[in-house]
Amino acid sequence: MQKNKKILNQLILYEVYVRNHGPNGTFEDVIRDLGRIKALGVDVIWLMPIHPIGERKKKGTLGCPYSIRDYRKINPEYGTLYDFQELIKEAHRRDLKIMMDIVFNHTAHDSILIDRYPEFFHLNEDGQPFTTVPAWSDVIDLKHPNQGLRNYLIDTLIYWVEMGVDGFRCDVASIIPLSFWIEAKRKVEAINPDFIWLAESVHAAFVIDRRKHGLIAHADSELYQAFDLTYDYDIWPIWQAAVLKKLPVRRYLEMLVFQNAIYPADAIKMRCVENHDNPRIMALAHDEISARAWTAFEIFNQGAFLIYAGQESSSKHTPSLFDVDKIVWGDYALQDWLRRLIEIKKSHNLIDAHLEFYSSEPAIQAAWESKSNSLFGIFNVNATSESIPTKLLDGDYLDIISGKQITAKDGRLIMGGQSAVIFELDSLPHTQSIAFDLLSFEIN
Repeated sequence: MQKNKKILNQLILYEVYVRNHGPNGTFEDVIRDLGRIKALGVDVIWLMPIHPIGERKKKGTLGCPYSIRDYRKINPEYGTLYDFQELIKEAHRRDLKIMMDIVFNHTAHDSILIDRYPEFFHLNEDGQPFTTVPAWSDVIDLKHPNQGLRNYLIDTLIYWVEMGVDGFRCDVASIIPLSFWIEAKRKVEAINPDFIWLAESVHAAFVIDRRKHGLIAHADSELYQAFDLTYDYDIWPIWQAAVLKKLPVRRYLEMLVFQNAIYPADAIKMRCVENHDNPRIMALAHDEISARAWTAFEIFNQGAFLIYAGQESSSKHTPSLFDVDKIVWGDYALQDWLRRLIEIKKSHNLIDAHLEFYSSEPAIQAAWESKSNSLFGIFNVNATSESIPTKLLDGDYLDIISGKQITAKDGRLIMGGQSAVIFELDSLPHTQSIAFDLLSFEIN
């Protein structure tokens, strides 16, 4: 069964760390917040790992959720299995899907598996389990491939699917054999053909380093054999450098175009501007205007989009993974603005349009172009001026984000304090989009 690529390409995911989401750090806190999350335009709630956390060699006072003792149990911090089932039920009642975090590269040092199945683990010369990534000192690596391990892990996935889970976010999916994911996908989708698979594909430098040491590392292009969505980490360092003004924005746009050339035609990336492993955009960017402009552009961009809980409150603090570190919600300053951007993303048939870039400096100007009409966006990522050179013809334009009239005059657009504007146009500017000479060389 072919999944609906239009839906996946416009999917909005919302990342929740139960420990730090609400006052009690429980599933009940998340249930109480479902109405507000749904109102944002969210489709899928991704729960960071919800399993019991290892005690041995743990980091911080409570340990990292990615150091898992038992894949088939619930962290008692968060509630009971019944409470988790109630969360699934209440999410489904609101037409929200629940995505679980799956961590099958490693376990906690005191995993229930280490005594039962020592052959499931990488062992050093002394017969002790270890990790192939020294910085991850609170975990030990599972040793793929192993048929017994494969059967145990796939049975674990089926256990949660039959409980009603709608998707898996698969931690460091690139360093687990592709054959495992293909088999897991086949067996899971025999139960739920619409199941959503998100791969945390890894940074290009990590792929190179793993391969250098004879370890498994799949490129994103390989992962699309098993996954619906992959992370944007292949070009993430270039994006971050552009946000920090260490690289020109054009370099990042070139990489977006390059992605279209190296992945399958229907491949979908998951875009974001922050997550639990990276700085908040309000802390990374130089100012609020550019932070909001980058956020608006990545929602406008091709692919699904992830909101990290707290982003709608303009949070600058990335919560600790290892301790209680609650999100400060305040007045949800960006809730309505994000909701409007998401409405725009979902209200247009972008699957039948193509994205063109018209400018990278001083603002990104881009358009979704289709036969009937177009969406033209201007994103003030450099926060350079109220007045921006534009490709638009002189005249008044309705910004469908704010509902305000924006004027173009003498080839410049008066932004009126907006970090981003989007217009619906019947026809596009009479100008060429940016030409990117990717991997081309002409001999004169």
